[in-house]
Parts: sequence; C-alpha cells; structure tokens
Amino acid sequence: MQRAEPQDFSRVLSSMCTEPHPAAREAAGRFLATNPGDPGTYETVAKLEREAVAILGEIAGLPDAAGYIASGGTEANIQAVRIARNRASTKTPNFVAPASAHFSFQKAAEVLGVEMRVAPLEDDYTVNLEAVDELVDEETALVLGVAGTTEYGRVDPIPELAARANAVDALCHVDAAWGGFVLPFTDHEWDFSDADIDTMTIDPHKMGQAVVPAGGLLARGPELLDELAIDTPYLESTSQVTLTGTRSGAGVAGAVAAMRELWPDGYERQYEVSQANMEWLADAVADLDFDVVEPDLPIVAMDLGPDLHAALRGEGWRLSKTEAGEARAVGMPHVTREMLESFVADIRRLAD
Repeated sequence: MQRAEPQDFSRVLSSMCTEPHPAAREAAGRFLATNPGDPGTYETVAKLEREAVAILGEIAGLPDAAGYIASGGTEANIQAVRIARNRASTKTPNFVAPASAHFSFQKAAEVLGVEMRVAPLEDDYTVNLEAVDELVDEETALVLGVAGTTEYGRVDPIPELAARANAVDALCHVDAAWGGFVLPFTDHEWDFSDADIDTMTIDPHKMGQAVVPAGGLLARGPELLDELAIDTPYLESTSQVTLTGTRSGAGVAGAVAAMRELWPDGYERQYEVSQANMEWLADAVADLDFDVVEPDLPIVAMDLGPDLHAALRGEGWRLSKTEAGEARAVGMPHVTREMLESFVADIRRLAD
C-alpha cells in the first residue's frame, strides 16, 4: 500500500494554519498519548496547560488569565456564547455579532439555541456601531467583536463594543483566533488591557506556529469558566469546563514549546516579515491593474475575477475567496517573498 504524504505548503496562500515550529513538533511528539481532559491523571500536561494559558494571557494583556487549550477557534467561540447563555437571566437570550464574524458563531447559535443578530459593516470592513446599538436590548447576553477578521484582517472597535455590552449587563467576547499573535505589535486596541472584555479566542495553531489542534479560550476570571462546569465523577478531577472530553496533549505541549521559543521577539519579527510581504503583494497586484483591499494586518484580498482565480487554482495555488469573490492571501509564516513572486508571475502570465 502506497504511503500517504501530506501536501506541502509551497502553494498554500489562504490557510490560517502553517507549518509548526520545530520545537512545537518535537514537544507534540512526546505528548501524543496524554489527555489534558483528565488533569488529575495527566498532571504533567495539566501543568503545561496552565503555562500555556499564562503565556496567552500575557500576549492578550491579562495577568492571571483563566482558560484552556481548545481544539480550535470554533470550540472557543462556541464556549464563549455558552458562557454568556448560561449566565443570562433571560430564557430567550441573543448575541450581537458583526457580519464579519466567523461562521463558528452560526454553529454556536444553532447548537445552543441562542438568537444571533448580525450587524452590517462599514466601508472599512469593521462593524457599524449604530447598527449594534439598534440590535442590542435587555435580552442581549453577549456582544462580540473580531480582532483580525478572516476575510480582510480588520479589527473592530473593541472598546466601544465592550461599552455597549456593559451598558446592558452583557458579556463582551473578542475573536482574535488569527489576529492575536500579530496585534501585540500594532497600535490597535484589542485586548484585555485596552477594554473591559470578558472572554477571548486566541489560537496558537495559527500565527502562533503550534501544532494542530491548539486553540485557546481566555476568560477574565475563573468564575466565568464556572458557567461551563460539568461534574465528572469517574475521573480523578471532579469537574470539567471544556466542550470536548478527551483532548490533545500534543496540542498543549506544542503550544507551550512554540510560545516559549517565539514570544515576544520571534513573533514580532514574523509579523514584520508577514506584513511587509503582504504589502509587497498588494502593490504588485495593484500594478497589474487589479483592485486590491490594502492589508491592515497581513491579509490581502484581490479582485482577480473568476476565470483567473480558477486558472491559478489550476496551477496548484490553494486560494480561497471572500464572500464578495475576491481572492484572499494570508501572510502566514510559510508564505515567503519568493513564493509570492512566483504567484505574481503566474498572475501576469495567465492574465495576458
């Protein structure tokens, strides 16, 4: 039987995952059989998870953070909505999200039976605050903003959203699943030190260069996680706040190893390289007379048209589209200038 090999990343332009750091790969291999879902039994990986949460808290401006390493952003986002629903005093809670919110929030609304209200965006692809004002009411349990949107890498006005949540005694959640490892090196206001937010999604297995799966859920205090607690009478630990039961010790160990190696200087260097690469790409594509959405963070959207997009995919480029149909390139650590030069050369050749 032929041995299957994973595809390489040499033409992957739209993924928000990347090749893990060597230290993360090595650490993950040592913890493949451990289960942080049973911390009473697997004490070493439980200690590593506490370290992972502490480093994530440092990155996100939250000393003494509560939280855990999740399977990814989807789980963390669902859990944030679950916390808000369980805390709400109304039987018919709703949450307010920008139109740029990740599709995991649609899953959360369906699974948890919570109404999702969607606010439109401004011309700059951030949420329209006047629309949020119209949607928030006394039954709103959660107001969320995105810090590094999936399609355009935009950052919603997080302090303003937090103020609106506080005004109706709702929680405020920030989805920084991708953006959390680049935003510390920008002037954006997005984290716990900038605004009175309650929970955050921040994923080491994206720009953090950990192995998959390694998402992250942070909470301002352990009392918020208590809203999730379920008794576990047949485990050594007495309760569990996670959505999944058995979890990957490999993901936890890999996340700690990557963050030990890279926070903060390595991540700052990587952000600078990624941002410069995406700005170069935006200029190069604009010079070919295509419309481009300029990168605020290292994501570029390009209106190449459906035929050219299909032709590029035919050349092996893994290139997704925004909802509006633009081609979307993400400046992950594996995306090099040489790779982008090859991509632009193919655009030029195929467009002629």
